[in-house]
Amino acid sequence: MKQLILAVALMGLAGTALAAGKPCEELKSEIAAKLDAKGVKHYSLEVVGKGAAADGKVVGTCEAGTKEIVYKRG
Repeated sequence: MKQLILAVALMGLAGTALAAGKPCEELKSEIAAKLDAKGVKHYSLEVVGKGAAADGKVVGTCEAGTKEIVYKRG
């Protein structure tokens, strides 16, 4: 019985960690590294609130979906 309770508690903690999402700066760094590896030059990545009017393409979401990362070529 104790093992069952422990297993349920651990699953609950794991679900909470997944729902928290990735920090924006960490995801932004990962996206920048991928773009740099592909040789992309003259771009910007900006973190904005979800649904905010942004001039560019949304390339990722972070912080549990509350923010978006916008790619702009320029």
